Formats: sequence, structure tokens, C-alpha cells
Amino acid sequence: MMTSPLSAAHKRENLRARLSAGELLLLPGAFNPLSAKLIESKGFDGVYISGAMMSADLGLPDIGLTTLSEVAQRAQQISRVTSLPSLVDADTGFGEPMNVARTVQTLEDAGVAGLHIEDQVNPKRCGHLDGKQVVDTPTALRRIRAAVHARRDPNLLIMARTDVRALEGLDATIERAKALVDSGADAIFAEALLDLGEFAAVRAAVDVPILANMTEFGKSELFTTQQLADVGVNIVIFPVSLLRAAMGAAERALDMLRLEGTLTPMLGEMQHRADLYELLEYESYRAYDADIFNFEVPR
Repeated sequence: MMTSPLSAAHKRENLRARLSAGELLLLPGAFNPLSAKLIESKGFDGVYISGAMMSADLGLPDIGLTTLSEVAQRAQQISRVTSLPSLVDADTGFGEPMNVARTVQTLEDAGVAGLHIEDQVNPKRCGHLDGKQVVDTPTALRRIRAAVHARRDPNLLIMARTDVRALEGLDATIERAKALVDSGADAIFAEALLDLGEFAAVRAAVDVPILANMTEFGKSELFTTQQLADVGVNIVIFPVSLLRAAMGAAERALDMLRLEGTLTPMLGEMQHRADLYELLEYESYRAYDADIFNFEVPR
């Protein structure tokens, strides 16, 4: 009802088990708790909490302007309403290794099942923008070692993201990915790979799960989930897809309202009130509250 019946520990165990089983897990990006509940209702495997999405939702560009407290609050709001495991974008860890350690424990307390720390220079940039920079390998490895050392639940997934591909090429990406795994990373997120062959090369190089980022209008081609499964990808995220779809629909609705003075022609495209109430579990709240104050859910 108000929260997921599953504890954060159980969600982490479930995520680990499914990754160990070799399944391909699909994690659409949730831009708020309601969209996370929708993702769960449609049978997906998890929820992704994107830094780019969060920046956009706050009306900010994705250039490292969000804070740990903002990310933790949104991660907690989303994680608590769904039984799916949540994977959150922790950017660079918000500082030096000690800051990374605090970030991990703060997000662990927020109830996430996993997080990823990247090797960009702080403050970071969107991984599909030009002009980003990465730290040297020793700095990147210190971040991951700090993250692994800081977690209290051993099932919290610590994923390492590397943005080296856009700057130094595929071979350098593979070498850094191997070093990140050796430093304790549970999974690898190689950002902005260009083709399926590159995903396959990263898959062959490491013995931990790998993630593919299928973000629209970026540097990576939008492969199907089957194509990605065929080259051994374990997790696919769609970080800003739902927000883009929702904003596109909102823009069309506002244009119609301005031009026509009514949204009646678009009613068929809207989520019906009854469907929203079902998603929000109105009936369970009514039953829970029946001894204090009863109300009828309109049909």
C-alpha cells in the first residue's frame, strides 16, 4: 500500500539472484514514484533512477548540478513504492573517496538495490555530450574501492561506469573495465559504446554483469533488447525515455489547449481516472481506513 511489502535487503537479494541466473533485466527510468509504480505494473524487472532525468526534472542541465541530498531523496521516494529493485545514478560519488563512501551509505539507507559510480572529472557532464573528461585510472579505482568498502549490505550492487570510450577508444575502455572489476566492482557500465561488436568485446573482457544504456538521441545506436541479449548484455536501461514521452505528450496537449481551447479530442490518449486510482491502490487505502473514515472510489 503506502510502501513496498519487500524490504530493501530482499530487493537486493532478488537483483543479485536474477543477475546470477544470467537473465536480461530491463530497467526503464522512473521520473517519479508514480511512474515507478507504472513500470512495475507493466512487468519490468527493475527501475532505473537517472541523473540526467533528475536534472531535467529539476529544470537543470545534466552537468553535475544535482546534490547528494536531492538524489537520495528522489531515490528513497521511488524505491519505497515499488517491489522492484532500483538502480540509481550516483554520478562521480559527489567528491573524493570519503564523499563516495558517504554517498554509498546514504543511498543504501534510501533503499536502493544498486548504484553506479563513474570515472568522469567532477563535476561531470552527460555521458552523450562532447567535451567530457575522465580522471586517471588510480583515481577511478579509488572511487570504486571506497564505494565497496563503505557498503554495509554485501548485496548492494556497486557498478562502475566508465566514460573512457569517447576519449581514448575501445581498448582503453576494456583495460579500465578490467581494472575496475579487480578493484571490486560488481558490474560494468561502459558508456556510449558505438555498436554491438563493442558490447560483445566488453562482455568478453570481464566476468561480471554488463549494462547497456539505450538512451534516445545519443551516441549509441538503439539496439533491440534481443540484439543486446545475443551479445551477452545483462542489464538494459532506458534512462529518460518515459520523461521524454511524457513531455512530448504534455507539449502536444498544451498546443491543443492553446489552439482549440479544449482537450476533449485527446481524452483517448490520457490515463483514465479509474486507471490512475487502480495504480495508486485507492481501494486498499479505503479498506485500511474503513474503521476511521470510509470513502467511495468513483467509478
